[in-house]
Amino acid sequence: MLFERRLRDGIADGSITAALRRWRRPQVVTGRTYRTGAGLVEVTAADPVHPEELTADDARAAGFESVAELLAHLGGPADGHLYLLHFRRVAGPDPRAALAADDRLDDGGVAAIDLRLGRLDHASTRGPWTAAVLRAIADHPGVRAADLAEALGRDLPSFKADVRKLKALGLTESLEVGYRLSPRGAAYLSHRP
Repeated sequence: MLFERRLRDGIADGSITAALRRWRRPQVVTGRTYRTGAGLVEVTAADPVHPEELTADDARAAGFESVAELLAHLGGPADGHLYLLHFRRVAGPDPRAALAADDRLDDGGVAAIDLRLGRLDHASTRGPWTAAVLRAIADHPGVRAADLAEALGRDLPSFKADVRKLKALGLTESLEVGYRLSPRGAAYLSHRP
């Protein structure tokens, strides 16, 4: 989950424990852990809400002075539904960050990644995609996801879902805008022709 830079300190120290999102369908699952720019959080609730149901306590928990300010900062699709998320900070390092930082790949490590990427390609209804997406991210770090998706002839939701699969393998990292290869992803690509 991405948060404005100004909210990250509050997430890191535990004083921000809520967020309001506008989505066409829920993008988080209660009980799962998500990365933020301020560490890991576990979503404890993700409830649909109407604007008139929001309280001053909800706004403060999300890092805003008032419900009006909270609603003014709301993004997302105009035809989306509002979801009030509650979360708690999870202590400790993110295991995906440790994996992404590990650029020591031997032949066995490269083969293991090849196998995982091959499975992703094989399972896709669009055909092989992993090499093209990794190469696009390597060649265009920090480029908006929508622009990368368009350049690859992809729709944005499926493109983002695929990038999350690569991130789970420790190959990519999210930026404020766009993505970049992780050290592990760069090491892996250096072994590929």
